[in-house]
Amino acid sequence: MKADRMMDICLLAGEIMLTYGAETYRVEETLERMAKACHFKNVHCFVMTTGIFLSFEEEGKDDVMQMVRVDDRLQDLNKISLVNQVSRELVAGEINGEEAWKQLQKIAKSSISYPPYLIHIASGVAGGTFSYLFGGNVYDTLPAFVAGFTASWSLLLLQEFFQVRFFAEFMAAFLGGVVAIVLVIVGIGENVDQVIIGTLMPLVPGIPLTNAVRDLMSGDLIAGLSRGAETFITALSIATGIALAIALLV
Repeated sequence: MKADRMMDICLLAGEIMLTYGAETYRVEETLERMAKACHFKNVHCFVMTTGIFLSFEEEGKDDVMQMVRVDDRLQDLNKISLVNQVSRELVAGEINGEEAWKQLQKIAKSSISYPPYLIHIASGVAGGTFSYLFGGNVYDTLPAFVAGFTASWSLLLLQEFFQVRFFAEFMAAFLGGVVAIVLVIVGIGENVDQVIIGTLMPLVPGIPLTNAVRDLMSGDLIAGLSRGAETFITALSIATGIALAIALLV
């Protein structure tokens, strides 16, 4: 296989994994194994939260180096699992490079595993459940469900219009908080604090925070700190949105 083709295969696999929530050390390990399995030597991979650098040596030729920038950061662990499966099959010799390229393109073009409406409903259910777990009563689960659904729906909608993701998260938290407070004011629900907590929980950046800790523990300090900073700004955006809603309505 030519070096340029192998470079495209590895970078596509890495881009999918990094975009949909994989840890940086996992991306590095996957790309290095794929390149070495296809008999390339002197393989080096450096991954950050916004980019991938990869280089390796083709026998009898100079080193090949390329990078790709990754701007989108989403969550779909199923796509990461599918890319890992393609990597394992390539390393085991069950498929060749061209077959791996076709499968990776199919994964990249496929839609998310669950339709948006199901994600919004799940966010609402999570909001109602968390409001009850954090000390609310049964009457608080309904407004928390509605507010959680609203926050999830508005976040997905606003991300299509705003280039700055943090502003979309701020607005989603603000709208969710407004809905939660208004519903309690009109008598649907009793404990506004627990309803707001339930509304916020689906917005909490759990996967980025976990990846930040795992990157730091594995020695990827730059990636870990950048993910941690992103998580902190996300949490600050959510807190600011809720604080604004409380200041206006309570």
